[in-house]
Amino acid sequence: MLAEGRRILDAAGVPTPAVDAELLLAHVLRIGRGEVAVKAITGGTVSEADASSFQDLVVRRAGREPLQHLTGLAPFRSLELHVGPGVFVPRPETEGVAQIAIDALAARAEAEPIAVDLGTGSGALALALATEVPRSRVYAVELSPEAAVWTRQNIESTGARVSLVEGDLGDALPELDGTVSVVVSNPPYIPVGMVPRDPEVRLHDPALALYGGADGLDVVRRLSRRAHALLVPGGTLVVEHGDEQGRAIRELLTADGWRGAATHPDLTRRDRATTALR
Repeated sequence: MLAEGRRILDAAGVPTPAVDAELLLAHVLRIGRGEVAVKAITGGTVSEADASSFQDLVVRRAGREPLQHLTGLAPFRSLELHVGPGVFVPRPETEGVAQIAIDALAARAEAEPIAVDLGTGSGALALALATEVPRSRVYAVELSPEAAVWTRQNIESTGARVSLVEGDLGDALPELDGTVSVVVSNPPYIPVGMVPRDPEVRLHDPALALYGGADGLDVVRRLSRRAHALLVPGGTLVVEHGDEQGRAIRELLTADGWRGAATHPDLTRRDRATTALR
């Protein structure tokens, strides 16, 4: 079964056919991926119903439906988040962005520092902050009603202390102006003329979470102004972006009155996030 699954996924151009086949079978059998590998070596059997379910999922994955949509889960740091149609699937590179925000929040002297995730999607960044800096108070802002369904489910499933606010990040939470320690965001930053190469992104991630105007920075401009109002003096802004946007975002933030704008690489040494101080 695994060999046939790998063959079908490889022929369809899926980037990691062996891994995806194992994860799909693990999902069907409700066991871990390691157990699947053991059963493959020892000759474990699969029921006809489970075999049929696995085959159906392999066909859907070969059609480039995201793996996370098929399993309903996306790992993010120590969390397993519920995801599906209508919400942006969190990426591994965003885990490093979360670490920058977590470090900034953990370093604050306040007994209960406040953090805001603007454009939260699945809630990945907000939930990472809340679970890894448990003394903090975290707010997550999301415009899309479809995405907010997943945010709410993830808040409930993790039990994290996160308050969801449905609305536009450009004018959210005016009652918190001047009180927030950290603002973090993974905004839409793809220029409208640059269609993503991967079908999983192009066909399944919501456009609202992907495209940021002609140069990709329309939402970042609004984010900069809103975060500047939210933060306390000395508070930190952390923004994820594309690997060629660091310089433009540093210039944008500096022009808006931010101090110390700096761009940070991810584990592949590509520029991934820019930080600045209020």
